[in-house]
Amino acid sequence: MESVDKTLDSITITGLRVDAHHGVFDHERRDGQEFVIDATVWLDFSSAAADDELAQTIHYGELAVEIAEAVRRDPVDLIETLAERIATTVLEHPAAQEVRVTVHKPHAPIPERFDDVAVSITRGRA
Repeated sequence: MESVDKTLDSITITGLRVDAHHGVFDHERRDGQEFVIDATVWLDFSSAAADDELAQTIHYGELAVEIAEAVRRDPVDLIETLAERIATTVLEHPAAQEVRVTVHKPHAPIPERFDDVAVSITRGRA
């Protein structure tokens, strides 16, 4: 039987602000700083829309809390590692098929003037 190619729906959380203690430098670990998270999760929520049933989709309020908790726990050196952790957290939802995560570090210790530094990853089910 041939698989049917269909476009997935998405839920996006933009600008989730979380204070945490990630970074390579001692002062980053000690003092902490703000991280800003954007996450888009792809899933099929046609059943949820048809039935108007929250249980058939991903509750974006709960998802935001889960992402924030993932950011706050266990400091790491790299925002790349943090992005991977967030993606893993999102993909724990059975409905999630793929996720794109961007971790912004707007107060990174860079000696030049800048607006933002960020990493983005996309992960899907294996």
